[in-house]
Amino acid sequence: MIPTLVWGTGNVGRAAIRAVTAHPELELTGVVVHDPAKVGTDAGDLARLERSLGVAATDDIAAVLSIQPRAVVYAASGDIRPDDALADIITAIRAGAVVVTPALYALYDPASAPPEVRDPVLAAIEAGGGSLFVSGVDPGWGNDVLPLLMSGLSSTIDAVRCQEIFDYSTYDQPDAVRYLVGMGQPMDYAPPMLAQGVPTMVWGGQIRLLARGLGVQLDDIVETVARAKLDATVVTELMGEFATGTQGAVRFEVQGIVNGEPLIVIEHITRIHPSAAPDWPTPPDGVGAHRVIIEGSPRIEINVEAGDEGGNRSAGGNATAVGRLVNAIDWLVAAEPGLYDALDVPLRPAVGKLGRSST
Repeated sequence: MIPTLVWGTGNVGRAAIRAVTAHPELELTGVVVHDPAKVGTDAGDLARLERSLGVAATDDIAAVLSIQPRAVVYAASGDIRPDDALADIITAIRAGAVVVTPALYALYDPASAPPEVRDPVLAAIEAGGGSLFVSGVDPGWGNDVLPLLMSGLSSTIDAVRCQEIFDYSTYDQPDAVRYLVGMGQPMDYAPPMLAQGVPTMVWGGQIRLLARGLGVQLDDIVETVARAKLDATVVTELMGEFATGTQGAVRFEVQGIVNGEPLIVIEHITRIHPSAAPDWPTPPDGVGAHRVIIEGSPRIEINVEAGDEGGNRSAGGNATAVGRLVNAIDWLVAAEPGLYDALDVPLRPAVGKLGRSST
């Protein structure tokens, strides 16, 4: 069994605890929290399981790393604390751990990561013998291994498009939805997530990774952003009221330009209610999906609908992203220490996992 620590217990961390507990080769040996109110709480309660796991949450990072977990799922956010997240992850790597995380956007594609991020990680790997694999929570597999797998089914490829299409009316993240993305704000509000350069900062690494996987040279990466207002006031179950005339939907693209054309595109279409921006693309059932489209011969389109925590699609997206990371741990433990990306780490069958949810 591989002793595994989960660091952070928000939307990603809850899914990580469940995934580690279900994995036949992993043993949950610790949980790190930042909220003092969670200290001492059993991991099973934090993960919304219906049983105790016998692992109490702690905020004593030095103590949990001193027992030298072989693996760490770093589930704490890096959105507004990237330097702190990098420092935490380096500490775990120096302790000899294999670390998997969605928190470091710059390392989706380590080959193009800025030296100030990549070099300290490489130094920590050299010093401690740990490893790092970063894959996105949006989810990463939908922007790398899935489109690359699908590309192998086509005779010719004209363009690759990866879409996240979601209704956030059941999403329990009011700060991110209202202030980072700008839902419910006046149309002259400038959402930080949509500021020039930010989408490329977050998803540009995945564009570069796809280009590398497809063997093409990028001319440039450009962004497009569109916003739509609500035509009527809507009320959501978890985040309350969003007033008419305020922002109700966002659509942006991060485009990889090849030979002057946008041939590799990551697109997000986000609504606060299904009625918003009705002319924009919608998921098959109107709730949420991740879609990959290979334009070519033949044209291929795949829609992935994942539900978790009672069928919630946003939670399902988190859970599949976490599954990609957690299921890579045993491969990373067997591999040489290093800085890995999605082209390195295979997506493997779930050997030994069938029926584990009942154990």
